[in-house]
Amino acid sequence: MPVTAVAQDPSSAPVARAAAGPLPLRVAVPAAVAAGLVLLVAFPPYDWWVAAPVGVALLAAAVHRRRVRAGAGLGFLAGLALFAPLLEWTNLHTGMLPWVLLSLSQAAVVALLGAASAWVSPVVDRWRWAWPAVTGVLWVAQEALRSRAPFGGFPWGRLAFSQGDAPTLRLAAWGGAPLVTFAVAVAGGLVVAALWRPWRAGARARWAAVGPAVAAVAVLSVGWLVPVGVAGGGATVTVAVVQGNVPRLGLDFNAQRQAVLNNHVQATLDLAAQVAAGQRPQPDLVVWPENASDIDPLRSAAAGERIGVAAAAVRAPILVGAVLVGPGPGQSQNAGILWRPGAGPDLEQMYTKRHPVPFAEYVPLRDVARMVSKEVDRVRSDMVAGDRPGVVDAGAVTVGDVICFEVAYDGLVRDTVTGGAQLLVVQTNNATFDVAEARQQLAMVRVRAVEHGRASLMASTVGVSGFVGADGRVSDATGFNTRAVVSRQLRLGDGRTLATRVGVWPEVALVAVAVAVVAGAAVLRRRRSGAERSRVTVG
Repeated sequence: MPVTAVAQDPSSAPVARAAAGPLPLRVAVPAAVAAGLVLLVAFPPYDWWVAAPVGVALLAAAVHRRRVRAGAGLGFLAGLALFAPLLEWTNLHTGMLPWVLLSLSQAAVVALLGAASAWVSPVVDRWRWAWPAVTGVLWVAQEALRSRAPFGGFPWGRLAFSQGDAPTLRLAAWGGAPLVTFAVAVAGGLVVAALWRPWRAGARARWAAVGPAVAAVAVLSVGWLVPVGVAGGGATVTVAVVQGNVPRLGLDFNAQRQAVLNNHVQATLDLAAQVAAGQRPQPDLVVWPENASDIDPLRSAAAGERIGVAAAAVRAPILVGAVLVGPGPGQSQNAGILWRPGAGPDLEQMYTKRHPVPFAEYVPLRDVARMVSKEVDRVRSDMVAGDRPGVVDAGAVTVGDVICFEVAYDGLVRDTVTGGAQLLVVQTNNATFDVAEARQQLAMVRVRAVEHGRASLMASTVGVSGFVGADGRVSDATGFNTRAVVSRQLRLGDGRTLATRVGVWPEVALVAVAVAVVAGAAVLRRRRSGAERSRVTVG
């Protein structure tokens, strides 16, 4: 019988020559789980930032050349190994269900990353030099999705937020958190590119690993070349942060609302006495945390009077974190109110939280959610979102205010800077969580400070409060579950970094490249499939 050889599509030849298959499943599964655990220790409270690219590399190796469903499964394992322990603080006082559901939802998006990474394997096999960049854009796309969906997204666990002590943090000044994530993931792609051939091709190929390994180190180090600091630095101001503490941690901390307010008033009165005695500098602004007054001070004359006494004593405006009743029945607002000494609340300088937390500050689909857990009815009133950026003119300084988890969202912080903010303030309440969550949040403040060239601070009810320089360095960090007052002179910024100017566009560009890579993989797969069907005709 004659055998007729049909010419192979040359575009599929490099792929066809990739004779080796994926890692054995008995290796890939532990590698995926290890990827999540290694990524975990890159984040606070561990802060081993160099582990992040290693975790990226482990996941990339585990899913390479696998079927899409297998890639999704391995990605899910990695995501669960990362997010279940990273978000453990969500189950401290609310039970297991919110923690489990949140961890599963975040792991599901990492499953999409695993599927996409497996899908684009033909692109990587055809152009091995592209593996690092492909890894980088897919990670950025995954984080972009998690930051927006569902219910406005949950950006916790972004690679950028693990880089507080790394040179890569400085890249935030050029392209924000997405550029930092991209650099870390590219370094991970270089690591897997360096190691894949030695695993597959023997001793001779080990020399080929040197170049990518050196490049990985270079990518992680390039941030040292980025100048950071206060953008257009001008005047200085002295700011005091009051951490009044709560009677007890947990969901019922606000059952002692009067005690929480009294704690912050008394700590401010103590600060005023120290200022009068010359033991502390006179502050230009005092910042109280989120939930410092869960008694609406605009409706309660007694609460308003107590805050007014504190402001008059310290002789400085106080940015008060308060919960306000209304505007409608069954509604409330999470707000930062500027309280001026002798004048009271300045309602023109009030910020209402724009991104309330779903299922915590409001309950979407309440009837459906109640079928899952009756705990949703702990949220008795739905918080109404504000409609304008948190730009607060305190006289001596224009503050960019965001409340609690809002610091994780790129646009909410940037809007304050483009609106004129000279100093970034994060008002937060960590009384329902723990010190790990507080330190994870402070790591986000570090990214924002570098990203926008602004001195920043975090004010918490229970800790961790502190200041962050425009270079990302933390100073005067407080302990957890304790009362503390810290003050510092800060240089104000009035310029804009490159990241502030370009905004969301670096992320848009990187996600567009990710989409193009996925589409390109579809073309290569179709060509390869056609070439395999027509390679040999037997007649």
